[in-house]
Amino acid sequence: MRTVVFDLDGTLADTSGDLLAAANACFQAMGEGDVLRVETDAGTALRGGKAMLTLGLTRLGRMDAALVDSYYPMLLEAYGAAIDTHTFLYPGAMQAVADLSAMGYGVGICTNKPEALAEQLMASLGARDAFGALVGADTLAVRKPDPEPLFETARRLGGDPAKTVLIGDSVTDRETARAAGVPSVLVTFGPSGEDMAALTPEALLHDYADLPDMVQDLIGVNR
Repeated sequence: MRTVVFDLDGTLADTSGDLLAAANACFQAMGEGDVLRVETDAGTALRGGKAMLTLGLTRLGRMDAALVDSYYPMLLEAYGAAIDTHTFLYPGAMQAVADLSAMGYGVGICTNKPEALAEQLMASLGARDAFGALVGADTLAVRKPDPEPLFETARRLGGDPAKTVLIGDSVTDRETARAAGVPSVLVTFGPSGEDMAALTPEALLHDYADLPDMVQDLIGVNR
């Protein structure tokens, strides 16, 4: 079986608002105000909790790796408590997933979000059942850009890891696909969309309506 594997944050959904709110909860606990803003820091939010804490502490002149590590569990707790307040699925994403499934592809998620939080978010968005597998940052001993989580996602879908395409939004996704020897499609509508062309993926995606044909061109069709 051929498979289509999606990143989550910045690819299927814009999660930046809730991620930044969780980071700001940590800064408030430190006695600071809201340090990060969606307008300027959404791209950092999609690189993960420690990246947000690092940016905020640097901005405050308080950067300390130990402080990042100590507040990271609080960030995860705050995020889990309000995981879908501002988050939304990108227009057309779930229709594209449905179309790909109807064409016979296995469809899954490979994310660097902790697995339990990824499961919680997709369930809360009512979208989890559309995906045959979900592999998170802590599902295996390694995470993207190591190719093994991508391979594992394809295997859990009953697919051939060599016959997959990765849909993502970052240099991490590009490097994962390159390490796996499979094509990547990078979306241009996320917070860092203007930077995707420089990563030279096999394709750039501007509109989810175009994805089924794009995938067929890259790895063929199962029917």
